[in-house]
Amino acid sequence: MTEASGPGMDRPGVLDGGEGLPKRFGKYTLLRRVATGGMAELFLALHRSVAGFEKLIVIKRILPSMNSDQGFIDMLLHEARIAATLSHPNVVQIFDVGFAEGAYYIAMEHIHGEDLRSIVHQMKKLRMTEFPLEHALAIVLGMCAGLAYAHEKRGLDDEPLRIVHRDVSPQNVIVTYGGDIKVVDFGIAKSGDGMGEDTRSGRLKGKVPYMSPEQARGEEIDWRSDIFALGIILFELTTGKRLFKGRNELETLRLICDRVYPTPSQVKPGYPLRLDAIVTKALAKDRSQRYQSARQMQADLEAYVRQERVAVSTLGLRDWMQKLYGDKLTEQQDALHDLKQLADVIAAQSIVEGGEEPNDSSTSATGYSMAPGPAAAQLPARASTGTNRIAAVIAAVLLGGTAAFGGYFLLRTSTPPPPVAAAEPVVPASEQPPPVQHGAVRLVTNPPGASIWIDGALRPEKTPSTIENLPRDTSIAIRLTMEGYAPVREDVTLTQEQPVQIERQLVAGTVKVVVRTNAPGAKLFIDDKPCDDLEVEGVVADEEHKVVLSANGYASKTMRFRSGPNETKEITLNLEREDPSKPKSAAAPEKPAPAPAGQGKLNVGSRGGYCNVIVAGQSRGPTPVGGIVLPAGNHVVTCKPADGTVRSMGVTITPDQTSRITFQLDG
Repeated sequence: MTEASGPGMDRPGVLDGGEGLPKRFGKYTLLRRVATGGMAELFLALHRSVAGFEKLIVIKRILPSMNSDQGFIDMLLHEARIAATLSHPNVVQIFDVGFAEGAYYIAMEHIHGEDLRSIVHQMKKLRMTEFPLEHALAIVLGMCAGLAYAHEKRGLDDEPLRIVHRDVSPQNVIVTYGGDIKVVDFGIAKSGDGMGEDTRSGRLKGKVPYMSPEQARGEEIDWRSDIFALGIILFELTTGKRLFKGRNELETLRLICDRVYPTPSQVKPGYPLRLDAIVTKALAKDRSQRYQSARQMQADLEAYVRQERVAVSTLGLRDWMQKLYGDKLTEQQDALHDLKQLADVIAAQSIVEGGEEPNDSSTSATGYSMAPGPAAAQLPARASTGTNRIAAVIAAVLLGGTAAFGGYFLLRTSTPPPPVAAAEPVVPASEQPPPVQHGAVRLVTNPPGASIWIDGALRPEKTPSTIENLPRDTSIAIRLTMEGYAPVREDVTLTQEQPVQIERQLVAGTVKVVVRTNAPGAKLFIDDKPCDDLEVEGVVADEEHKVVLSANGYASKTMRFRSGPNETKEITLNLEREDPSKPKSAAAPEKPAPAPAGQGKLNVGSRGGYCNVIVAGQSRGPTPVGGIVLPAGNHVVTCKPADGTVRSMGVTITPDQTSRITFQLDG
C-alpha cells in the first residue's frame, strides 16, 4: 500500500466494509480495503489495460459522508494537483484522479513496504533495542532527497511551486522491502497557489510531535519547517528517544516552543560529535540558523557517511527489512495470489455477461477526469453458475486468507483461474502444451534452522524441509542463509519426481581484520589475546571486539569494532610517540580506577543450540535473552546448555549502553 495515513487514517487488520470485495470500481478492480478514516479510505486495487497490462495500485476514495464537504474535496484535488507534478524515486507517484460511483478518488503508486512507526514496533517485538545507524542515515538521506526535489520543484512556467509538505513524520515515511525510501501523503501540503488550504482559524495541520516551532505557533511556514521535522526523525532514530512527548498535545506544543532542546550527545553517551552537529543545526529554533535547504542537510550527511565510512547501502537496508518481515512477506504473497485469482474470475464473468474490460483510451495517466466515470461493474442479481462460483471463491478467501492483510502488499504473477464459461475456442489436444512436470528437493543443514530462498523468494520453511511442486528441467537457484554463517548457494535442475537431497555444513561467518599503522614493530591484541601479525582471520562475526595496538616508544591505542560475517575490517591506528623528557611517575602507587556509576543492558545469544543464561547467580532464561539490566562494570555470564557443559564469559557493562555477547555451543 502506498500511504501510511490520511486524514484520521487507521489500519486495522481486516476491513471489507461489506462491499463484497474484490469488485470493479470504474476502470479498476478493488482487491482489499486496507485503511479507513473519517474522511477517506484506501484500497489495494488492480489496474488492467490493453495487451495484458496489469499494475497494482492504491485507490484513495472520498467517503460518501464527505461528498458535500466542498472544502475537503478541494483539499483532495489540491493533494493530487501537487503530487501529480512530482516524479522522483523518493516521493510517492500519483497516476490518476477521477470520479466513479458518486465519489472522487486518487489512484497512486503502490509501495511495498512499511512506515517508520511500524518498523520501530516490529523491532520491539523482536527485542531489537537500537536502530542501526547505517539504516537510519540511509532513510534520512532518502527523505532529504525527496523533500529537496519537492521544495525546488517548478511549474511549466518555470515559476517555483513553493511546496511544503507540513506533515513529515514517521507515519509518512515508507521503507520498501527492496531498501528504497518514499515520502508519502502530500494531503495537507502547502504550495504557492494557496488552493485547497484550510483557512479556519486555530486549525493546526500535521502531527504535533513533529512540528517546527513556527508551525506550532500557527505562524507562516516555509520549507525549513520540513527540515526541522527531518531533524526530529534523525534525532529519534539515532538516539532511540522521543524528542517532544508531553502528556497531551498542549504540553507537547509547549515543549517545542519553550523548551531548550537536548543535543543527541546529551541523550546518548558516545554519540558521534559530527553527526550531533548536523542534528543540532537541523533543530535550530531560529529557522535562519537551520539548514536553508534539504539539499544542504543531505550534503552534510553524505560527507559524514563518506568520511566516517558508515556502511550505508540500499542492499543492506533491503536485507535488514526482509529479515524483519520475512514471515509477513510470504503470507502477503499467498493472500494476494488468492485475491488476484478472484479479480481474474470477476473480469472473466463481466465478459461472459456481455461487458467489456475497461481501457485507458479516454484518460491520460496523470490527467484529471472530473466528469462521472463509468459505473463499476456489478454482478447480476439473478442466480447463475458463474455468480455462484464467484461467491464460493470469495467466501473461501475471506474465511482463509484475510488474516494476512495488515499493511502493504506484493503482486505475484499467477496462473489464471479456469474460465467461468466456454467463452474461448477449444484448442485441439495436439496443439496443447505438455503439462508442467514437477519435482522436489530435500534441504538439510548442520546446524538446522536455515532460511530457504528459491529463485530469490523467501520460503516459510526452515531446514530440514522438503520443497515440493518445483518445475523440472529448469535451473532453480537455491540459497540457504542463517545469521552468523556464510550463505550457501546452489543451482539445481530437477529431472525426476523423487526428491533430490542436498546436505550442507554451514560455516560460521568470520571477519578478517587488517590493521595499518605508522609504528614499526607494533604488536596487535584482539580481545586481550596477542596476534602474530597485523592481519588476522577467523575473528567471530556479529560480536563486539576490542583491538589494542602497542609498540616500543609509542603510546598504545584501543578501539572496539563489530562487523558482519565474511567481511574484511580495515583499521588504521597511527600511534603517537611517547615524550622521553617526561618522567614516568612511579613514586605514588596506582589507585584502582573507580567503578563506573549507573546501569547498562546486556543481550546474550548463542549459536549452535540454546542454553540457560545465569548472571550474578540468577537465572535469566534460555537464549536469546535481551535487556538484562546490570550495574556498570565487569560481570561474568554463565551459559548452561542441555548437555550440562558450562561455559562462562566476561563482559563489561557501560552506563546507558547495551552490551552483547554470544556463546558458541557447537564448537
